[in-house]
Amino acid sequence: MLLISLIIGSYILGNLLIGSVISTFYYKEEIRTKGSGNPGARNVGRLYGKKAFVVTFLGDALKGAIAVLAARLFGFNQLIELLVLVSVVVGHVYPILFKFRGGKGVSTFIGGLLVFSPLVFAIFASVFAILYLFVKNFTAAGISAIVSLPIILLVFSYHTQFILLTCLLCGIILVAHRGDLKLKYRTGN
Repeated sequence: MLLISLIIGSYILGNLLIGSVISTFYYKEEIRTKGSGNPGARNVGRLYGKKAFVVTFLGDALKGAIAVLAARLFGFNQLIELLVLVSVVVGHVYPILFKFRGGKGVSTFIGGLLVFSPLVFAIFASVFAILYLFVKNFTAAGISAIVSLPIILLVFSYHTQFILLTCLLCGIILVAHRGDLKLKYRTGN
């Protein structure tokens, strides 16, 4: 029963879209109708500035960190921590409170991954940084780094269940970015 409550609670936590909170309470606007329509840190930053970007990024990352940390504090193993991370990311990307129109899940993913394994996170961040040096495109480098996560876990000898959950997590984020990926493909950027 505790596990089910944790998974549901993580999903509900994911529903708290920090970008929407900032735009509604501080700017009296609905972020999902402005700019790209995404309630994530990049759109918030473009519309409201660097401070709003940082607060949104940290707030969304904190959701992932809290969910994974809660699983750890309740004595669950790393596989459950990863399952809870999937749940909070799904809550962010498909929030029932916002008619299943949420963000893209990257900030929440990053916060949860950092708590899940600082070493895996460091490798993931290094992959992103190296790719960004070559492609000079934030989205392409980020998506490529996210897709590399199952390989990183494989290198660290995580079991098959971890690899499968990580593939699911990557798939959720890829689906959330499908519009960006189509645009990049069509424009050749």
